[in-house]
Amino acid sequence: MKLNRRLFIGTGAAAASTLAAPMVHAGAHGKPRVIVVGGGAGGATAARYIAKDSDGAIDVTLIEPTRTYYTCFFSNLYLGGFKEMDDLGHSYGTLASDYGINVIHDWAVGVDRDTKTVTLAGGDSLPYDKLILSPGIDFVDGSVPGWDITAQNAMPHAYKGGSQTELLKAQIQAMPEGGLFVMVAPPNPYRCPPGPYERISMVAHTLSKINPTAKILIADPKEKYSKQGLFEEGWQKYYGGMIDRLGPDFGGGNVSVDPAAMTVDIDGSVEQADVVNVIPAQKAGRIAELAGVTDGNWAPVNPEDMSTKADPDVYVLGDAAAQGDMPKSGFSANSQAKVCANAVRGALTDSRVFPAKFSNTCWSLISENDGVKVGANYEPADGKISSTGGFVSQTGEDAALRKATYEESEGWYAGITADMFG
Repeated sequence: MKLNRRLFIGTGAAAASTLAAPMVHAGAHGKPRVIVVGGGAGGATAARYIAKDSDGAIDVTLIEPTRTYYTCFFSNLYLGGFKEMDDLGHSYGTLASDYGINVIHDWAVGVDRDTKTVTLAGGDSLPYDKLILSPGIDFVDGSVPGWDITAQNAMPHAYKGGSQTELLKAQIQAMPEGGLFVMVAPPNPYRCPPGPYERISMVAHTLSKINPTAKILIADPKEKYSKQGLFEEGWQKYYGGMIDRLGPDFGGGNVSVDPAAMTVDIDGSVEQADVVNVIPAQKAGRIAELAGVTDGNWAPVNPEDMSTKADPDVYVLGDAAAQGDMPKSGFSANSQAKVCANAVRGALTDSRVFPAKFSNTCWSLISENDGVKVGANYEPADGKISSTGGFVSQTGEDAALRKATYEESEGWYAGITADMFG
């Protein structure tokens, strides 16, 4: 069944149904206050659903430093020439004008859980009754020896949408004839498990057209990865001889880089590269750590409502959460946001809270009109979000099915961005 905008938005309808709010739990300050930090697939969705379904009974503030949000999901298609950067950019104007959300473009730099306040870089301190953190990812210092965030212009990560993605594409287009592109792939867990390998597909697609004698080398610390058989089938079919992957058995887990020299040392073998895409090990966005709700890397949450194990009034969504079986993806964050929004609204207005149900699908494009997918449904069980059954594309599928899968992904993108930004 083709997933279009209407069907996608309906997938969270039960958890987000608008119901009468018989009682509003407000103190002396008036309406209950919800602050959402992070305006991506988790945060924007949560803010919109709480504001929409509470019908003005809850004061919602969204804190997001960027005025235009560029999705990391689908950014690989920009590298492959299937999207323009403007296709990935979205603004917050409708959330403010149509849903009454107070959108503040600033950095959240501190959380005081005792006084229930969030501090902004601009100096303001905002009170909350419920706090939702959806800060995405940051990188683990030292996870790739020789690389830190100051080297991101020489060796971009491009794992946050926007200028890094544009920089990586410019570097790919400027590669010399027959040049070498090296990716340092991340260890588990990380944002979008198939993402690095879709990126390789899209880089190969671009190079096959503008620089067909170029080579791609992947240094990978993982023994296996998401959709591995599907990607390797596609690489052989479309980009034969261009892509090599070195897993841990061949030194892929023992890598260091020299950004000044543009070299990559893979288990003692030094490669002189023209473009190096370093995707480091990842952890929850910094504000989750500052709030004191992480285990050092990720924020453990309760699967019924995404509240943190450390504080029932602080919730963490999406990539930053340690929740169980769901992959870190935009679809997962959006699904978790709907469950969280329903629970927060129920706690603050005594409206009905539905049992938590989650879903996720991750699409990847291997070549033109050759899309593949993996996904599952989930429910709380055994103290975590647990899979109740899944699916994955199969090798050897015919061209019509692969084209339909790609078109389905386009429908999903239109649906999720409408769901996020209104």
